[in-house]
Amino acid sequence: MNAVTKPKLAFWSDTEELECVSFLPEAPNVMTFCFQSPSGALFSFDPGQFLTWELPVPGGPIYRTYTISSAPSRPISLTITVKAQADSVGTRWMLDNLRPGTRLRAIGPGGRFSFMHHPAEKYLFISAGSGITPMMSMTTYLYDSGRDPDIIFVNCARRPSEIIFRERLEHMASRVTGIDLKWVVGETDSYKPWTGYRGIFNQLMLGLMAQDYLEREVFCCGPEPFMQAVREALASLGYDMERYHQESFHAPLSETEDVPESLVPDQENKAEIEFTLSGVSTSCSETDTILAAARAAGLAMPSGCTMGLCGTCRILKTEGQVHMVHNGGITDEDIADGYILACCSNPIGRVKVDA
Repeated sequence: MNAVTKPKLAFWSDTEELECVSFLPEAPNVMTFCFQSPSGALFSFDPGQFLTWELPVPGGPIYRTYTISSAPSRPISLTITVKAQADSVGTRWMLDNLRPGTRLRAIGPGGRFSFMHHPAEKYLFISAGSGITPMMSMTTYLYDSGRDPDIIFVNCARRPSEIIFRERLEHMASRVTGIDLKWVVGETDSYKPWTGYRGIFNQLMLGLMAQDYLEREVFCCGPEPFMQAVREALASLGYDMERYHQESFHAPLSETEDVPESLVPDQENKAEIEFTLSGVSTSCSETDTILAAARAAGLAMPSGCTMGLCGTCRILKTEGQVHMVHNGGITDEDIADGYILACCSNPIGRVKVDA
């Protein structure tokens, strides 16, 4: 029997690799991996945040972003729950190769998709597929607080056997009165009766599941078409969309923020980028991102979503100006300190960065 190491009263930072200590199959092509800090450090994050992982796939490392599915109220370990799609590379590598003893580099945590930033008396969590992971983290945290929460938890899956975390959520719901679970499936499993909702999530279901939805803070996560349908359903019913929050890694950059006209990149203008730590300088167009220029110059710069969401490619700009339009992957404080996201920053003139 392995001895349990007493954790030190220190918190993990992404300068230390994480060690996989166990894994658990959740559903077809879905696996939960549990990690601990080799030094015994504890984990601190907002429930709903994510980490960006460096995965040593054949051909060189790639970076993938996964929401933390565990809660910071259980700080000794940290879990991520991943679902492999038909075209998955990183996630498929994890399912096939990631086993106890493997150590990986993780960057973060990041993201602001958490009720910590939008506290309320009542919550409505709506998710589809693996979009359930931040909802699991937030629900576990509220459950662990010892107080009876007020959560209506809606999850949509293809069939009952593909509902992730079903047993654990039903266990929590059986111990308190404030977790109300609503499952929606597209089709049933053979030879297994199903008494929940069936079909596509719609306004009628919403009214039946949460009659007081107008009073609730809504958090939504899932594929973009699913979230669009949820947004349209709520908006058409008169819901205050200021209280609607979603997590997505497919947000269009054009909708993020305004950029001063004086810093708009011009394809005809040339820019010069000096990567001071690597000792490399390169020329490019102002319409090229710093990440693209780095790769063209042969530099292996870490990146994840490439949409300004995950924060993996954050670097310090020491000189010059950039045109940056991000999707929340960097804080105002970091920007004030000179940091930028290389994936969504275009150099204006001459720029120096620590990379």
